[in-house]
Formats: sequence, structure tokens, C-alpha cells
Amino acid sequence: MAATGQVAGGLTAYDRQVLTAVNAGAASLSFVGSGFIVLCYVLFKELRKFSFKLVFYLALSDMLCSFFSMVGDPSRGFFCYSHGYSTHFFCVASFLWTTTIAFTLHRTVVRHKTDVEDMEAMFHLYVWGTSLVMTVVRSIGNNHSHLGTWCWSQSGRTGKAIHFITFYMPLWGAILYNGFTYFQVISMLKNARRMAVGMSDRTYQSDARAEMKALNRWGYYPLILIGAWAFGTINRIHDFIEPGHKIFWLSLLDVGTSALMGLFNSIAYGLNSSVRRAIYERLDLFWPDRLQRWFPNSSRFRNQQQESELVALKIEDQH
Repeated sequence: MAATGQVAGGLTAYDRQVLTAVNAGAASLSFVGSGFIVLCYVLFKELRKFSFKLVFYLALSDMLCSFFSMVGDPSRGFFCYSHGYSTHFFCVASFLWTTTIAFTLHRTVVRHKTDVEDMEAMFHLYVWGTSLVMTVVRSIGNNHSHLGTWCWSQSGRTGKAIHFITFYMPLWGAILYNGFTYFQVISMLKNARRMAVGMSDRTYQSDARAEMKALNRWGYYPLILIGAWAFGTINRIHDFIEPGHKIFWLSLLDVGTSALMGLFNSIAYGLNSSVRRAIYERLDLFWPDRLQRWFPNSSRFRNQQQESELVALKIEDQH
């Protein structure tokens, strides 16, 4: 992947084979996971709301990032370039889409605005435009003469510094923004819930409990990016300080966790109750008896209130 390129120097041929296999295996899982969310969006019309559309764009970016990571071949020039530039572009796009989801949630819940759907064009310009600029700038100082295992291998400090500026700085900026945004949203809902308890508003208390249960889960979502890229960041810093000394276990964690980002995102952002309900309804339509045997409590699940893709994001009802 774009963030796992500098692992060739100081490693044995067997080490590089292991890293390549781990990258391919993890990227394949991410491709399947994100591709599943894309397929659900295409097949199930009830999922085509603005809130889940952002999740679709996130999954699409993850799917393409994983795909180009798998097809990259350092021994062939065209595939080498497609691997390097495409994975960088779509990986940046992926974590930028998470900031649009956080922004949308914050704007509707904290600021009580209902104009987020009108910002879709601005979101596309922001995500794809920023990704393109970062990828173009990333090519400055890139040395393709020393390919190693991935096509982003660098031998010069300038190229490594540019790599860090065009990938890891925006990445950690997105992590900080998401964390701050979700903290504000959760804090506001907690305050609203305490007020509802004080007023003994049972109806609102019920709604607030459902929102808090889901938003407590959303509060962990910034940790996905941290878990996926923490080892990559450490590996980049270590490689910049000691370029001739590669640590195999650190490179292994770097490759494995970063390539799984698409899978993590598909589970956390995509596999929500709306998607599960849509899948269940299709299975119930074609195999009702078998499904009843597999899931004896299915009637209770069917009658549960459907959770919005983004908690408290009731844009469709407000328009």
C-alpha cells in the first residue's frame, strides 16, 4: 500500500516475501469487506440515503485502494506506477471520507443544520481534489529506480519527508478532527439526556438511550485509523532516522494493520442495523423457513426500530 512501501532495505528476501504475502492477504480481506458494502448500496434501494451514501464513497475508496495494492507488481513498470499512485490516492480519499461523515454528524446534531445534502458536491471536491493534490505532490522526489517490494520505496530523505507530509500529516489531522468532533457530539447528547432525566420526559429518555448506545460505539471510530496507521507512522519515523536499519516485526505490523483498514471501516461504518435488516429481509423473502430455524428470535429483530446509519441524522425527515 501507499503507506507500506519502505520496507525493502535491510530485510532478507524471505522477509520481503512474508511482507508481500501479508499485504496481499490483508488487502484481499479489505477488498471483500468494502466490496460487500458497495454491493449492498447498489442492490438495496432503501440504503440510498445521503447518510449511507457517504459510507458508500468510503467503502468505494477502500475497495479501490485494496485492489490496486493487490495488483501492484514492482517488476513491471505500468503496474508499479498504478500500485504506487493509485493506492496513495484512494487511501487518502478513504480517511478524508471519514471526516465528511464526522462533519455531517456534527453539523446535524450539534449545530442543528439540515443543509448537509446540499454540500455533497463540496465533499467530492474536498476529498478527490485533496487526494489528487497530495498524490501529485507525493511524486516529487520519488525514486522509482529502487523499487524493493513496493513501488513507493525511497532512498532519499527528501522523498521520505514528502511522503510523510502528503500522507501521514493529513491522516493524523483527520484522526484529531474526527476525535474532537465525536467528542462534541457525544457530550451534547449526554447533556441532553441528563436534561431529559431531570424533566422526566420518558419519550425523549427512550430516544436518548438509543442514540447514546449507538454514539458510544461511534466514539471509538477514530481508533480505527489509529489502529490501522500507528505502526506505519512509527515505521516511517524510524526509517527516516535510521534508513539502513529495517525492523521486520515493525514492518510486519505496519503492512498488516494498514492493509486491513478497508475491512475495519466496512465493519464499523457499513455493517449497521440498516444493512443487516436489508440483508435479513431478502433472506426471509427467499428462505423464510430455513431462516426461522437458523434465527429463532428473528421476529423480535424484525420488529425492532430501525437505527439510522448516522445516529440522530434525520435529514430525510427534516426536509
